[in-house]
Amino acid sequence: MGEEVNASEKDTIRAGINKYLSLVTFSHTIFAMPFAMIGFTMGVVKMENFDPMILVKVILCMIFARSAAMAFNRYLDRDIDAINPRTKQREIPSGKITERSALLFVVLNCLAFALTTFFINELCFFLSPIALAVILGYSYTKRFTALCHYVLGVGLGLAPVGAYLAVTASFDWIPVIIGLTVLTWVAGFDIIYSLQDDAFDQEHKLHSIPALVGRKNALRISTTSHIMSGIGMIITLILMRRDYPQVNLLGYIGAAIFLAMLIYQHTLVSENNLKRVNLAFMTTNGIASVVFGSMVILDFFI
Repeated sequence: MGEEVNASEKDTIRAGINKYLSLVTFSHTIFAMPFAMIGFTMGVVKMENFDPMILVKVILCMIFARSAAMAFNRYLDRDIDAINPRTKQREIPSGKITERSALLFVVLNCLAFALTTFFINELCFFLSPIALAVILGYSYTKRFTALCHYVLGVGLGLAPVGAYLAVTASFDWIPVIIGLTVLTWVAGFDIIYSLQDDAFDQEHKLHSIPALVGRKNALRISTTSHIMSGIGMIITLILMRRDYPQVNLLGYIGAAIFLAMLIYQHTLVSENNLKRVNLAFMTTNGIASVVFGSMVILDFFI
């Protein structure tokens, strides 16, 4: 009997964890994490010192920050999600997670993020409110600007900069350029993802690039953003080659695969065919970020 109770409790706990993982779409953490690891690796090589605890803290900061941002987005959009056929089954509108629980989850993750930065270094701690303001503020932007996709890009673009700061407690241009590369990359694929809701956004006076300029022009803007991302990646590798001569062949192979994935995702979607949006959004971008990040980091040590 006792074993049955314990099994039931474990199932309840597991179900609760899965609900919150789904709330924050935890699998999407894969987008920015490899770029954060590049920033971290650059800092380690520059300082010639690897502290495994700093690595743990950086990963925790990434998890806490993104969890806070996504949960806040779901909390703020709960009424919108409830009337959108595509999103009405999300955790809050479907009643799987209460509004109060979601907001408490946001607060706890914000506090955990700030506390973790406190144990990294003073600069990261003092900058943590700015980082939180950016990633939480994104959720408001669709209410007043079609540039919301680029604000999201800024939030994820902070990852390599923050990871570099965690190790060195100083700024450098290369992590910033990597951050700009991430910004345009994220904005480009978020525009593609938002094509699904262009009619809904127009009807409910929500702002997005597809709702503002139509699908065809939105895809052109997405393509332009990804071209800018490709240029940023090439500039990054050139600068890294100058300051970090270890980065060579593997980094360029990783960049080539990354750019190939960007090109491929634009072949999957057209203004009249959105059936493969999720493939373009999740699969291609997940592969692109992991492969590029892994290849660059390997180049530092091989």
